[in-house]
Order: sequence, then C-alpha cells, then structure tokens
Amino acid sequence: MSGFGNQLKTVVFMSILTVLVILAGQALGGNTGMIMAFVFALLMNGASYWFSDKMVIAMTRSKPLPRENNPELYDMVEKLARNAGLPMPRLYLTPSPQPNAFATGRNPANSVVAVTEGLLRILNREELEGVISHELAHIKNRDILIGSLAAVMAGVITTLANWAQWALLFGGLGGDDEEGGSGLAAIPLIILGPLAAMLVQMAISRSREYLADSTGADIAGNSQGLAQALLKLEQGARMVPMEVSPAASHMFIVNPLTGRQLMNLFSTHPPISERVKRLRSMSQL
Repeated sequence: MSGFGNQLKTVVFMSILTVLVILAGQALGGNTGMIMAFVFALLMNGASYWFSDKMVIAMTRSKPLPRENNPELYDMVEKLARNAGLPMPRLYLTPSPQPNAFATGRNPANSVVAVTEGLLRILNREELEGVISHELAHIKNRDILIGSLAAVMAGVITTLANWAQWALLFGGLGGDDEEGGSGLAAIPLIILGPLAAMLVQMAISRSREYLADSTGADIAGNSQGLAQALLKLEQGARMVPMEVSPAASHMFIVNPLTGRQLMNLFSTHPPISERVKRLRSMSQL
C-alpha cells in the first residue's frame, strides 16, 4: 500500500479510537461522562507527548551511548539522518543480547534511537543501516507520537470499561436519563470496548510499520539491507528472550516478545514474511 494509503488508514483508525473514548464516557456517565472521558483522554495524551520517551527508556533500561564507545555507529547515523533531512538523534544502548532497536521522542528535535547489544553483534553494515533507517523513518513520519496517542487512548477505553464494570457491580449505573449512564449501555462497553481498542491499536501499529519499512528503504538507498536484517532479528527474537514490559513492545522494530505464543496472538507487528516480501519487491521496481 502507498504511503498515502497508510496515512489515511491511520487517520481512520485514530478517529475510531476517539469515537470509542466518547462512547465509553457516554455509556459510563451520560453527557457529563462523555465530556469527562474526552478531557481525560486529552490529559493522558498530553502526558504521553511530554514523557513517553523517558518512560520507554526507563522500561527498557537503555543508557546513553557515548560517541567514543562507537564512533562508526555515530558516523552512520549522522549520514542517514542527513539523508532523511532530520537532526541527529540521541543514541542509546539497550542491555539485551536480543537483536532489536527502537526509536522514541516527541518530535525530531527530541528524538532517540536505541539499539541493543545483540543488534550490534550480529548485523553487517548494510543490515545495520537498514535498521537505523527504519527507526529514522518512524521519527520522520511522527510514528512515535501517533503510536503513543493510540496506546494512551486504548488505555483510557480499557480504564473506563473497568470503571463501568465496578460501577455495575455496586449499582452505580442505574437510569437512562441524559446525565446518567445506562447499565445496559455499559455492558457492550465492558465486553467489547477493550477488545475493539486493542484491535484498532494493533492495526495502527502494523500500518505504521509498513510505512516505516518503505520510508527507511528510501533513506538507506536500498531495501535489501533491511529485508535481511528483519529475517535475522526475527530469528534472534525467537531464540533470545528479552525482559521488557508488553507496554513497550510495540516500539521495537521486531516484536521482542515473539517467543511467547500468547503474545503472538495480539502482536502489534505485521508478519516478518510480509514485510520482507514488500521490501524485496521494492528492489525489483
């Protein structure tokens, strides 16, 4: 799918999440609940915008990577950032033997690219350029902000559903007037709201991954390095576990929880085979 198509899908999915937040608030507390839910979502999104990078860095235990520790990596990132028209991001090292990488930061001027110890060990130069370019593409496309907003809004919907569940248990959702939430209206929210929010968040994340692959290939100047890297990273994620919160797993280029079968059912990442297929088709154009 084209970059425009992926962007359009993201707008549609984000709109669905916004509607779900409003409907959840209305089911919980009528018109007043609808307004409160929307304000709550705005406040949570504001906090996510300013502090998401610090939270992800803390969750992954990543540390700043000084230039003197890896000058070749710095030179590579500087060249690729120029290709992308971006400022040089801060570089971090994640202490994990699993080969992986992620980007974070609220905008290009405050961006971070983090690579794991395992990534630097197993990739050759062309493959590493492909991975770095993919992360720079996320920064260029503002995917970190979009992903954070989607995650927060999905979390708000789940929280409202939990509140509604407890309110129903204690008889706090009686009545069907304009200002009060309806107990019957809250039942679909409790059952389907969190599931719908999770599915929409997954769809947003998958769409942005495809777009980052395509943009990253343009930044690197070829698509083969990233295609080969993804195959190595998929194998590495299956063989080498990573201790990371599921809340941060969507940030990585390859799902770090691939080895956990239950998590595979709810993966925020598209299949590696499909990503590689799309990348290889780009080189044939």
